[in-house]
Amino acid sequence: MVRESQQDGELGTWPRESPSFHSRFTTLTISREPGSKHGAKDGAVGTGQGCGSTSSGAAAAAASTTSALFEPGRDGQTPQVVVLVGAPGMGKTTMVRKVMVEWREGTLHAQFDFVFCVDCKAIVLPMEASVADLVSQCCPGLRVPAGKILDDQKRILFIFDGFEALGFSLVQPEAELSSDPREVKPLELTLMSLLRKTVLPKASLLITMRPTALGSLRRCLKGEYYVEILGFSAARREEYFRRYFENPKRADMAFRFARGNEILYSLCVIPVMSWTICTVLEQELCGKKNLLEYSKTTTGMVMFYLSQLLKHRYRDNPQVLQQFLLQLCSLAAEGIWKHKVLFEEKEIKDRGLDQPGLLPFFLNERIPGEGEDHGSVYAFTHLHLQEFFAAMFYVLEDDGEMVNSLGRLEKDVNKLLESYNKSRKDLNVTVRFLFGLASQKSIEYMDKTIGCRISPRAREELLEWLQGRHRSLSLPGQALKVSEMDTFHFLFEMNDKSFAQSALGHFTDLDLQDTKLTLYDQVALSFCIQHWAGLGCVSLRGCSFHWQDPEAERDASAPCSGVSGAGGHPNALVVRQREELPCPIHLLCRALRHRDSALQVLRLQWCRLSEGCCAELAALLAEHPGLAHLELGDSSLGDGSVRLLCEGLRTPGCRLRILRLRYSRITSACCEDLAAVLSTNTYLEELDLSFSEGLRDAGVELLCEGLQHCACPLQTLR
Repeated sequence: MVRESQQDGELGTWPRESPSFHSRFTTLTISREPGSKHGAKDGAVGTGQGCGSTSSGAAAAAASTTSALFEPGRDGQTPQVVVLVGAPGMGKTTMVRKVMVEWREGTLHAQFDFVFCVDCKAIVLPMEASVADLVSQCCPGLRVPAGKILDDQKRILFIFDGFEALGFSLVQPEAELSSDPREVKPLELTLMSLLRKTVLPKASLLITMRPTALGSLRRCLKGEYYVEILGFSAARREEYFRRYFENPKRADMAFRFARGNEILYSLCVIPVMSWTICTVLEQELCGKKNLLEYSKTTTGMVMFYLSQLLKHRYRDNPQVLQQFLLQLCSLAAEGIWKHKVLFEEKEIKDRGLDQPGLLPFFLNERIPGEGEDHGSVYAFTHLHLQEFFAAMFYVLEDDGEMVNSLGRLEKDVNKLLESYNKSRKDLNVTVRFLFGLASQKSIEYMDKTIGCRISPRAREELLEWLQGRHRSLSLPGQALKVSEMDTFHFLFEMNDKSFAQSALGHFTDLDLQDTKLTLYDQVALSFCIQHWAGLGCVSLRGCSFHWQDPEAERDASAPCSGVSGAGGHPNALVVRQREELPCPIHLLCRALRHRDSALQVLRLQWCRLSEGCCAELAALLAEHPGLAHLELGDSSLGDGSVRLLCEGLRTPGCRLRILRLRYSRITSACCEDLAAVLSTNTYLEELDLSFSEGLRDAGVELLCEGLQHCACPLQTLR
């Protein structure tokens, strides 16, 4: 399809974009270099993992609007030919749409009177045509003769979006190229004449394409500038979430959830991955009103992303796709084992991966620069996607011939797991994806949406490994405990209730130390606790609970001075959102209240609990008669916190026998509440207020009054 417009409206109007396009468009980070330098550095097209891996030098990357495309370079020259490069899903077409919208509205690119946009993926063109025919035939509504338009060539911009989709040979004899825009030639020669500037040499060109198609195009152009889309910077990722969700509270919840999952957050550098995550989270929020009952895993997100990339591709020939994915996964796994992210062209060809219809979706190509004698090198579009395909290598079914014929990596799940357990902690993400892919939901989803067969055999190996791993960490004679946070990530990634019950059934204790628990961590932990029937003791020491990005928390804690204007202080929204959030241990307490809970001991030491946390604990005391031992050694606990706990201790459902509040900041002001508990609670046998220096004599006297009550069962007071 070819579209054209003119700013004064003479030629009809460019179809206006929907409001959602304007509201959701988020500035991308780009790298801009002239053709003479393109490919000559390590940071050249196709080798990066998005803007997160780009150097901070001025020439490397910058957040930029579309105005940067035709800005003068460092040599002062305005480029006439700009090649916009990016992997699938990086935002090339969106950038083109933005150019057209801004030009049509007159906000940018006013140097052009006419802009012709050719969607190469959907175009149907004649076999032979002149440039004038191309304009006329594809824009039948023109009220100005094409010849007149082409007379002032400086004011024309041709856009070719997805140029590689045309499939034309770019090797054409120079003598056969045209210099007359009205001369009819085979379409390949007409387009080549535009590229080589033998026709309309003063017109401007904007070409978008994937890195894997750059090699031959580069030889056709002169004086071109290359602009690589590197994706979203950290700030732009958050901006995209806030633009995507119309409801600010939902946007805040969704971003905090993604921010708390380092894999998802890293993948958000890819714009289409940000869209994928927002789309899935939006569905969750619409169905459940919040993300506290979230059920979609990181693996599920990546599978959905993969299904969108491969939508309607090779559905009629699934064997081709299956074979390609087998080879791709083998390449990814071999790279992960060898700490390798760059692959030579020979490796790609030896595995039969040099398929233009599939390869660009997964691998970026780096073209060798001038003076470099090696061939092209390839890298996965993101390291985490390489880790996903490496995990897929171990579960993707094959007939045995492919792997044996390669004679390379063996599909040994136990070797992968034991290597991770002993020394290769860098395999964490691969192992997490392995658990996700082995779930029954994943097996069914991959078969239905992509046509890939995933073997269920790995499930038993994963279960045996998890059980044996934590048995070996528990000392003889002591309770069997789980003390590694990654276990909860793995089980949540599997997202199978029966699997979680089997994996955790032999353990009685949860023991975590010095762990920063993001919102995602808490969701994973809560999922496991709810399906852990034998959990009797929970000990969290030095753990912190985070419901939003630490930067936002620091902003929220800043003094709100200098309020001015109707909008108030810039931190006001952050503070209000913080006030609206549940307390940090809300998910933990809710999980511990599930009906099959066997919890008897809860220790939260040095976890920086807020007053609101004690309200949640009071509700837990009231609703969980099995809880017999509560220990809150924390200097953040004050009188208000203890008063809230006392409300729970006075409820009929509370059966607590041991309460330890060591190192607290309580004073005699709350001792009257504690005395009331001593006189009414018939189960409390031990109260430990050691190292609470604010009690003083007055506080002790009040406690003694409670002790004198005939119903007081207390045996130990410290």
